[in-house]
Amino acid sequence: MDIIQKYFPDMTDEQHRQYSMLQELYADWNAKINVISRKDIGNLYEHHVLHSLAIAKVIRFKAGSRVMDLGCGGGFPGVPLAIMFPDTTFHLVDSIGKKVRVAQAVSSAIGLKNVTLSHARGEEINTQYDFVVTRAVMSLVELMKCVRKNIGKTQQNALPNGIIALKGGEIDCEIAPMRSLCTTWELSDYFDEPYFETKKVVHVTVRNRY
Repeated sequence: MDIIQKYFPDMTDEQHRQYSMLQELYADWNAKINVISRKDIGNLYEHHVLHSLAIAKVIRFKAGSRVMDLGCGGGFPGVPLAIMFPDTTFHLVDSIGKKVRVAQAVSSAIGLKNVTLSHARGEEINTQYDFVVTRAVMSLVELMKCVRKNIGKTQQNALPNGIIALKGGEIDCEIAPMRSLCTTWELSDYFDEPYFETKKVVHVTVRNRY
């Protein structure tokens, strides 16, 4: 928990309580359903919770915003973001039922009221959102094809509606087809730990004209 407190010192007592519960919950569920590498569960807060919260360094979702986490796995980045932004609604979606089950159980255990979940593929979701967030789900081009229909037209946040993706490594070729729509942030500008040296947040503006 110390690493979350280090970068987000203004947490409320309720947020601190919810984040503090994650280690035990994920360790327990991971022993039954492998949603995080068994070798990596000890790095939960740095590699998964803080990594998810990198999105909170580039945007503060306004109250009433709607966000879909596509390919949420066991709940990342959706669960940490839902704790950080209790006035934003998050819809967590994954095609693997057992992962959705873990995300649901964790969300319920910590008392999240702003999270809904679906066991579904992205193509099956037709609701509209301000943003779709993802972590290492698919290429940005494929992601754009999948979720363009889900991006609403009404703007209410500092960033234009669209995709916010957590990415790692070299991504120049990936963003090349949509470079004019992309903004990229290096996570090493926000976090000191070596784990984040090659990690990025990419925002892709999605302009729907329906």
